[in-house]
Amino acid sequence: MKQQTLAQAIEYSGIGLHSGQPVNLRLVPAPQDSGIVFKRTDLPEQPTIRALPELVTSTVRATTLSEHGAEVFTVEHLLAALSMMQVDNCLVEMSSPEPPVADGSAAVYVDLIQQAGLAKQAAERRVYALDRSFSVYKDDIYLIALPYDGYRISFTSINPHPLLGTQYFDIDLDKDEVLQEIAPARTVAFEEEIAYMQKHGLGLGGTLENVVVFGQDKILSVPRFADELIRHKILDVIGDLYLLGSIKAHIIAMKSGHAFNSNLSKQIQAYRLKGEQQ
Repeated sequence: MKQQTLAQAIEYSGIGLHSGQPVNLRLVPAPQDSGIVFKRTDLPEQPTIRALPELVTSTVRATTLSEHGAEVFTVEHLLAALSMMQVDNCLVEMSSPEPPVADGSAAVYVDLIQQAGLAKQAAERRVYALDRSFSVYKDDIYLIALPYDGYRISFTSINPHPLLGTQYFDIDLDKDEVLQEIAPARTVAFEEEIAYMQKHGLGLGGTLENVVVFGQDKILSVPRFADELIRHKILDVIGDLYLLGSIKAHIIAMKSGHAFNSNLSKQIQAYRLKGEQQ
């Protein structure tokens, strides 16, 4: 497989999920071997931030990347779309630190990439195949990456909310069904936590359309899937692990989230870099 970038630049405007700030986003074709790079066009000298595991500086409700004195956050939905569409190289220009929430999923970004089209590049795609296992454990929560000839995620979610309970989903990410089964799944929130989140500057751009909001005994939003929560959990894993680029692995998750995703990707990256230096 050859590396791919966008065939042309494409723009999209909206507001950030957590900041509520307006933002203009532009996805731009990028040279081979450059990876995914964010550019803060609103800041002096327009600093860039590379999408790498070692640059993750926060995982509170979202994934934050920091480099050159600048940061971008809640990048996981866009990264998931780039992963699903197999975009190896892309410059992401943003006029604010947070990409548009769009519909709360990766579907809008998938549509944008499809509209822009893909262009093959001369260099071969670099796919990192795990040759050993990696894991993160804390109490009854864990995240494991195993060697696997392909890319697969098996996720179990256990939530005390009466409308959620135990959910399990397993998917082969090498197949096109990921665009229908995972990309449209939106982020989830609970009605009783919204006031606290907004008091602390989170979820300011959330609505009943771009977030699936659960009340005490009913869903306040119109769900797209009966198990939208776990599908979005898988979406987050795809986005967070795309900081590693393309990989071959079987990811097994139990109740995990952004912090576990970041820990796992940093482990794998450190092991990979050590091997390259030998």
